Amino acid sequence: MDENIKIPEEKFQFAEGRDISHDKHLETKPVGYFHDAFRRFCKNKSSIFGAVVIVILILYAIIAPFVSQYTVSYKDSYFTCLLPKNELFANTTFWDGCSNEDVNLQTLTYYYAMGMETGHNSIKNQEFTEYETNTGSTLYKIRLDSYQSVGMIYMQMTTAEYQALQAYQDDTGIQVIYPTVALSDRPSATQNSTDANYYFKTSGTTTTKIVLEDDDDPTSIITVYSKYDADYYLANSPDGYTSEMRIEGADGFVEDGTTYYYSYARNVQGDYYEVRINYYEYYIYYHTTIACDGITKPTFLFGTTATGQDIFTALASGARFSLVFSTLVALVNLLVGAIYGSIEGYYGGKIDLTMERISDILSAIPFTVVVTLLTLHLGSSSSILILFISFFLTGWIGMASTTRMQFYRYKNQEYVLAARTLGAKDGRLIRKHIFPNALGTLVTRCALVIPSMIYTEVSLSYLGILDLGTGNISSVGVLLANGQAYLSSFPHIILFPSVFLALLMLSFNLFGNGLRDAFNPTLRGSEG
Repeated sequence: MDENIKIPEEKFQFAEGRDISHDKHLETKPVGYFHDAFRRFCKNKSSIFGAVVIVILILYAIIAPFVSQYTVSYKDSYFTCLLPKNELFANTTFWDGCSNEDVNLQTLTYYYAMGMETGHNSIKNQEFTEYETNTGSTLYKIRLDSYQSVGMIYMQMTTAEYQALQAYQDDTGIQVIYPTVALSDRPSATQNSTDANYYFKTSGTTTTKIVLEDDDDPTSIITVYSKYDADYYLANSPDGYTSEMRIEGADGFVEDGTTYYYSYARNVQGDYYEVRINYYEYYIYYHTTIACDGITKPTFLFGTTATGQDIFTALASGARFSLVFSTLVALVNLLVGAIYGSIEGYYGGKIDLTMERISDILSAIPFTVVVTLLTLHLGSSSSILILFISFFLTGWIGMASTTRMQFYRYKNQEYVLAARTLGAKDGRLIRKHIFPNALGTLVTRCALVIPSMIYTEVSLSYLGILDLGTGNISSVGVLLANGQAYLSSFPHIILFPSVFLALLMLSFNLFGNGLRDAFNPTLRGSEG
């Protein structure tokens, strides 16, 4: 058989590069290290949930202080321990600033009489449910509006302030000033003598026992305590009250040849008057007319603390401080720890031994001791600086240790030896060839350190070791500490800070675990 097969020349033709069918383009694009880590992170549903919750909490911390009508330093001595209220739910039994209370007849009468005088009913449900207890006493179920339960207060103001408030009444048609009560008709000094809600006579050993026509019939409240049966103070002159907003019967009446008026103020001394006002309406008047600070009416989404501080704003401010501070400290510790650990791990030997002993000495100092000594030396006015120094003094040691281990792991790899053979210097080997491989582990550790710092900061402020609740600064720990005493009576004070802290800790742990798995090259491909 002839092995030299002759093929005609016309059978051959030149082929272009694109016609070579056995060389195919890659159907997928090359995936980088961080892109691959992000894809694997997105497959972890719990980590995604943690990331979403963290984003929501961060947005709350950033946006809430700007949209709130209150500031962190705002406090109201009358609107204390108010319940959470949202105007959208004002006509419901949810998030309306009210609470379900079981009260006796005396307390029921007290709150009901407040509404009879001003029209501001602190009892939201006007139909009372009556029941008897095991001891035979009678109680009434009411829904008490915490915003209206303050009722009336006595306030001293100058003549100019007194006249300005009357002008506001005439302009708006809203009555703020009500007739005052004679000193002799007020409760005794030991029994709520400053409670301006007692405009009716009391009897018995306590001021809460009110004279009723029929003690067995609570509906008699309606007939007895009206504004016409009040024990208002009668005077021979109107006491500078010229407003058209008057209680009926206050235009003056004649008795034994003398004209008497309901007195709307009591001259204390000189230019000062004691005025009896409805605080809810005065609050609106003051913030819209006098302060002009953007506050329209009292509405606290998360309620108020025992000092009258808005929890919604204070918690957001405390959250923002915790997140910003812990992130800043974590980045500083990452920077210092990365540099320190890189030198240790790359050079090794005596340098590593010496630097490790320095780290051991610093890490042996208890954190609480450091905070206490700095507080004694710098004072409580430098709480933020004390906290920063305490975290920074030993916080970078963990980062340095992690970086050192990663450098020992990668510095003898073939690609590092090849780069050194080609003339790469130590600085380039550290920055370009070794450190990028350790970055994923460091980022993961940094994400896990942040919640630990937040928890420590909250614990220190909760225990009172650091004072972070002064001025325009707030802390979650301070809110928890101040609300602890009211856990049984006003649990909302401690509820919202507790929920925030729990969500933050849980979410950061889930998020950090997801980062750790995503940046671990040994787990690549294990998801599917």
